[in-house]
Amino acid sequence: MQIIVTDQEGTVHELEALEGWRVMEVIRDWGLNIKAECGGSCSCATCHVFVDAEWEDKLNPPSDEEEDMLDSVPDIQPNSRLSCQILMSEELDGLKVTLADSARQEDAA
Repeated sequence: MQIIVTDQEGTVHELEALEGWRVMEVIRDWGLNIKAECGGSCSCATCHVFVDAEWEDKLNPPSDEEEDMLDSVPDIQPNSRLSCQILMSEELDGLKVTLADSARQEDAA
């Protein structure tokens, strides 16, 4: 299974993913520039990604809690999601996301 991730500089990365893992965990474990401060508890919005249009309808809709967290990011778009709330499955093999600037680690440039 793979996730296709475009980082904040526009570089595309093909990351191997495991079923049941959070997209945030995959991105973080491959060393890309994502804060993911709360570790997946949907309480910080620092794993903000933009989901490619072709994949939006394949995801479960965001929970009220996720929508509340997304309202706190400065660069929200209609396709914004928290990557900690997306669980990998066979149906999501090839998922394409772009890391939001608001998810950038300050010490990584």
